[in-house]
Amino acid sequence: MKIPLKETRRKPLNLAPYLFLFPALFLLAITVFIPAIQAFSLSFTEYSYDITQPPQWVGLDNFQRLLSDQVFWITLRNTILYLIGVVPILVFSPLILAILVNNKLKGISWFRLAFYVPVVISMVVAGIAWKALYSANGLFNQILQGFGLQEGIPWLTSPDLAIWSVMLVTIWKGLGYYMVIYLAGLQGIPSELYEAAAIDGSDGWIKHLDITIPLMRPYLLLVGVISSISATKVFEEVYIMTQGGPLNRSKTIVYYVYERAFQDLDINYACTIGLVLFLIILVLSVINLKISKNPTL
Repeated sequence: MKIPLKETRRKPLNLAPYLFLFPALFLLAITVFIPAIQAFSLSFTEYSYDITQPPQWVGLDNFQRLLSDQVFWITLRNTILYLIGVVPILVFSPLILAILVNNKLKGISWFRLAFYVPVVISMVVAGIAWKALYSANGLFNQILQGFGLQEGIPWLTSPDLAIWSVMLVTIWKGLGYYMVIYLAGLQGIPSELYEAAAIDGSDGWIKHLDITIPLMRPYLLLVGVISSISATKVFEEVYIMTQGGPLNRSKTIVYYVYERAFQDLDINYACTIGLVLFLIILVLSVINLKISKNPTL
């Protein structure tokens, strides 16, 4: 005797979550996804002298042009140098700063506020202020002249110093932001762990090596990725303070994209450079995911 199978009813599709997501997805589509697809397609085309005509398919010609572009390789080198010079400092210095301001002292909130103020200052305002500080008669050179250095230092006009001077502004601007991220993680660590470590003889700064850094590892990875992507996409500091000079020694990939797209109106070639920048950021993100999933790496 066959037992009749119980009829299973399909649950009706709940459209409510999709309706709530639709506005955000629509905005992302028209501001991110569709322009990204168009930029990808433009990197394989080229406009003729008559801009009213549709772009012509040129295949990999723009990429071949990229390989022989000396300015692009200079900007790539500058971007990698920016990563090496900025990211390690922005990963570890804010952690030390967060440990210092995490103490329960009277008025400590004012110190936190003071370190966070550069984050809320517009980069345009900050860039103009730092450019004035770096000038020949600026505060920095006046201090150096007070110590006997009469000529001063060409902070923004020296090919060897310009990019490092811009890096200092990026570090100054980002310290408070990453400090807050670390501070949120530090306040989630139970105080009992430090008390137990003190009993075992791990006290002072040693306790941070034994407890703080291992428990803060997800935050270190997060800050590493965010600061790496931000350093790769740096633009405002370069535009305001040096405009890529002198001799292209402070010009980054993003600034080069802006220069080719909006100054030279070479949109297709700018999209090709932007595609390379996207691949660099994608590689950084994949490395972060690999490290996050494999703690032993």
